[in-house]
Amino acid sequence: MKRLSIGLRLTLWYVAIFAIGQFAFGAGMWLVLRHHLVSIVDDNLRDQAEDLRGFLETQKENADLAKFREEVTETYSLEHAGEYLEVFVSTGEPVYVSDFLKRNAVGVPELSNMATSKKTRFENRAFEGKPIRFLHSTVDTHGLHFIVQIGAPMREIWETLNTFRNYLLLLAPIVLLTSAAGGYWLSHRALAPVDALTRTARNIGGNNLGTRLEKLRTGDELQRLSDTLNEMLDRIETAFARVTQFTADASHELRTPIALMRTEAEVALRRTRDADAYREALQHILKETERTGTLIEDLLALARTESGSAPLELQPVEVNELLRESVAEWQRVPAAKDHQISLHILQTEKAWVLADESALRRVVAILLDNAVKYTPAPGQIDVFLERHGQRAVVSVSDSGIGIPADEQQKIFERFYRVDKARSRALGGAGLGLAIARWLVERHGGSITVESAGDKGSRFSVELSADNNYAFPEVRQR
Repeated sequence: MKRLSIGLRLTLWYVAIFAIGQFAFGAGMWLVLRHHLVSIVDDNLRDQAEDLRGFLETQKENADLAKFREEVTETYSLEHAGEYLEVFVSTGEPVYVSDFLKRNAVGVPELSNMATSKKTRFENRAFEGKPIRFLHSTVDTHGLHFIVQIGAPMREIWETLNTFRNYLLLLAPIVLLTSAAGGYWLSHRALAPVDALTRTARNIGGNNLGTRLEKLRTGDELQRLSDTLNEMLDRIETAFARVTQFTADASHELRTPIALMRTEAEVALRRTRDADAYREALQHILKETERTGTLIEDLLALARTESGSAPLELQPVEVNELLRESVAEWQRVPAAKDHQISLHILQTEKAWVLADESALRRVVAILLDNAVKYTPAPGQIDVFLERHGQRAVVSVSDSGIGIPADEQQKIFERFYRVDKARSRALGGAGLGLAIARWLVERHGGSITVESAGDKGSRFSVELSADNNYAFPEVRQR
């Protein structure tokens, strides 16, 4: 079943709430009007009862029941107030009964209770199709206990209430339909920006990620939604471009060694050769295979690092000892010996950081590998550690070819190489420094480079300790 649109649902909710409010308002107004009109009748009956009380109390002191009957009949038989009037004494003997009440034999209900009660009460009754509201009260005067029942017609009251109700029932649907139309128009107008955003978002694909949603100026939730979606599109475009570039660069880097290996194999198989020629061809293929394997490992490492599938295992690491071990390993590397490179670690004070030891070792290895590759023989590489308060700075300085100033920030990009031809000969793919920067930034640190043409380069990695972990002056491993 197809769900209703948000605009239509909002309209239905609006109409339902408005209908409930309208019903409550109409019923409340009807009850208030009814109470007010009945109160007017009650006040009028009370006034008439007080007039009758005053009339009875002004009679002569020696007046008897016959005299009261004569005076009341003479006074009230011709007045409008006497049309629905009955007066009895406590014994039940009538003093005055109007012609209308005689015809309907109304009588005084619960005569014995009224005789002993001093309270005034009201009662609604109907005679000859006429609704009448009666007031029952008592009057004590001249040694007699009178029971009074006086009434007033309610026809006009009920007709007024019925007319008011009919008008409410007549106008309510008109008002409700008008409010429904207004609610639908308002909801459609309020959600119009959403429709615009939807149309634009539907047309955004991989080939036009640069398109952005309409910039709203409403200052409400819709503007915040539009801004948030545009920010999300910025991130998606950046990630998509990065993936696209990464795929293109990886394909390019992999294509070259595969082409070389294929060419070497085809040449070797083109004619019969001796064992030495085959051995040389296989050595070339093995060399390219090793380069390709290294490239693939770097790609996988970069992918795992970015996806977060390789979480860091932070623990206290003594940086000085880590550097000493790394330098000792690289001093035995054939490439360093072949380049006649002097590799030293300068004496430094001890420093501890919270880091993933394997990741930190890889960063140092990348910096040392980069320095060895780009330092011509004879050369020198110095590794040293500095402390600045709660921060440790590891630096790798070489006497290599240096990096032009306009390319110093680009070298941390993937697959970027300053001297592409030479990098290819040295086996570099341009991923090492990108991996190093990513690992350092995941530790909350930074990596920078200082270099001048033909004067070597200096890479510095700055790391900070955990806020709850201070650098000890001396600590045994």
